[in-house]
Amino acid sequence: MSASFSTTLPVAPEATREPIQAVLDTVHARNPHEPEFLQAVHEVLESIAPVLEQHPQFVEGGILERLVEPERQILFRVPWVDDEGRLRVNRGFRVQFSSVLGPYKGGLRFHPSVNLSIIKFLGFEQIFKNALTGQGIGGAKGGSDFDPHGRSDAEVMRFCQSFMNELYRHLGEHTDVPAGDIGVGAREIGYLFGQYRKVTNRHESGMFTGKGVQWGGAEVRTEATGYGAVFFVEEMLGRHGDSLAGKRVGVSGSGNVAIYAIAKAHQLGATPVTASDSSGYIVDDAGIDVGLLRQVKEVERGRISEYAVRRSGARFVEAARPWEVPVDVAVPSATQNELDEADADALIGNGVRAVAEGANMPSTPEAIEAFRRAGVLFGPGKAANAGGVATSALEMSQNAARQRWSFDDSEAKLRSIMKDVHDAAFDAAERYGHPGDYVVGANSAGFERVAHAMLAQGVI
Repeated sequence: MSASFSTTLPVAPEATREPIQAVLDTVHARNPHEPEFLQAVHEVLESIAPVLEQHPQFVEGGILERLVEPERQILFRVPWVDDEGRLRVNRGFRVQFSSVLGPYKGGLRFHPSVNLSIIKFLGFEQIFKNALTGQGIGGAKGGSDFDPHGRSDAEVMRFCQSFMNELYRHLGEHTDVPAGDIGVGAREIGYLFGQYRKVTNRHESGMFTGKGVQWGGAEVRTEATGYGAVFFVEEMLGRHGDSLAGKRVGVSGSGNVAIYAIAKAHQLGATPVTASDSSGYIVDDAGIDVGLLRQVKEVERGRISEYAVRRSGARFVEAARPWEVPVDVAVPSATQNELDEADADALIGNGVRAVAEGANMPSTPEAIEAFRRAGVLFGPGKAANAGGVATSALEMSQNAARQRWSFDDSEAKLRSIMKDVHDAAFDAAERYGHPGDYVVGANSAGFERVAHAMLAQGVI
């Protein structure tokens, strides 16, 4: 595989560097205890220097100052009663970051780690991810520090109903359209949507995406993020005369994104060999059995180790991450900052050719820099995992038109969108002097679309 790669972030001229640093200083001063958000802002602002150099009107128009401040931040308490009759109180969040391209769009995450920093980083990333899809949707994110793991269906229902009792007033198909994320699957979406119908007295199908196919959902939405990440890898490799066929693929996580990334890798002729959860990872050199993985993780809600118990030839490695396993392609699909510099060095040492982020910001800045220095094709999450939100936008279109598309038609649309996302990032990287650098390319392409719209619509 031959390609020309930039190995460092753009070095901005003084006229551009000063306004970037001024905005970063302000962001640090205002958000000193939000490391994930600060990491996301640095990654974007430090990579768009070439855009600002060619478009000084973005600096003069105060685009950066406005872009790093959410349009609205909603924090609220969520009281609910568990099965033993005890009162519980969790925190709810919705950060509506940017509506300049369309209604706010972004998932809800239910996980004990959720805090304002994480929701803001996710919402900020969502601005550019959604812009890259070209689907006319803004950026937002939300969730709660509630942990659905181990809770009964009745407890999850009561929590979701209480959560929606507050959030509903901020949602709508032309205002803010949430979806699922970590901890928010079909069960949670059903309860949330049901309560929205109850308290608003209207069946507004397009206000929530990821719904069941039988009640307004779209075909391929469940598979879209995982499928899309693999489609993005195939585009990256194809641009350099290669393909997924015959490649060993390492995947982290064992949720929705990981499962369907593994499934699509199989379909494209690759051999996905790893999956993981918080307890450790499995290795299956014969190729992960998707049916068994779904049974263990989706049906039984068990630990990943159970897969190795049932699958001949598979093994479980406790309290470790899968990046020590030799693979040609890596698709980190678990959570933020799960892949650090040591992991990147291990992957590089074992000959990894391409990395595509199935999760949001799963690679640390040091890991990303290691991949770039080594000339590894690296697809950042805002591009590589855009398939989920792109298909959510397709679901919104179907709801608005009271239509349903077939699985094959929906998948073809998803693949076309992921090609467009790839090409937008690839072309922007070349246009701004960093050929082959998808970090610069994805950030620049997404930022351009948002910045032009912000200038056109005035100071609001």
